[in-house]
Amino acid sequence: MQLTMLGVGSSAGTPVVGCNCATCLSDNPRNKRTRCSSLITLDSGENILIDTGPDLRNQSLRENVKRVDAVLYTHTHADHLHGIDDLRAFCVIQRSQIPLYAKEDAVLHIAQKFGYTLRDPSDFWEMPVLRVETIDAPFELFGMTVSPIPVMHGRSQIFGYRIGNIAYMTDVSEIPESSFPLLEGLDILLLDCLREKSHPTHINIEQSISYIGRIKAKQSYLIHMTHELEYASLSKKLPKDVFVGFDGLKLSVN
Repeated sequence: MQLTMLGVGSSAGTPVVGCNCATCLSDNPRNKRTRCSSLITLDSGENILIDTGPDLRNQSLRENVKRVDAVLYTHTHADHLHGIDDLRAFCVIQRSQIPLYAKEDAVLHIAQKFGYTLRDPSDFWEMPVLRVETIDAPFELFGMTVSPIPVMHGRSQIFGYRIGNIAYMTDVSEIPESSFPLLEGLDILLLDCLREKSHPTHINIEQSISYIGRIKAKQSYLIHMTHELEYASLSKKLPKDVFVGFDGLKLSVN
């Protein structure tokens, strides 16, 4: 199984429009962050996409992604959902309907805001052909168990996901005690780390490192970062086996 970090940026991306800070002006490609999303490629060949941010088209071209077999949604904020229309390219290629998996409130939001994408297959493929599936417990997808991990994002409960021994948790302000048993024995953890200062709806560096120390994955990667976090500087501050994620990073897990 392979995980590709399509984007590790926050809602504004990096560089931020109009910003002249050191990170935004950096020529280090690892400081160029598109909106947060990842792709899981199974050994059997299926691609499972986590979120459809507004940079999905460019991410797919950059990483030569030519099929998407399912989408897992963490939540429906714009930087995680509003690239949904770009799924039409994969519907055209595959001539198949793509299933979307999400919490009930997220399913309702998608249906209300992007109802035109929820269509049965026909001879017309120039629009997205999608269906939504409500999830609230582990389920089977292409022979793998996918486990939703409830986390808090401010006042909202959203989902992280565990697929095999990989866990992906973005936009986290708190991990409830009941979710920690779902995070035991991980090989790889991807975890929200917005900035250095505290924030009401995201964990910061200190909180991320604290959670990482408790979860004890073999390797942990920071994602969903603002331009306040510069790649090289942040890398020097991290404990052993904790790394700064970057767009295009690929990780393999048995």
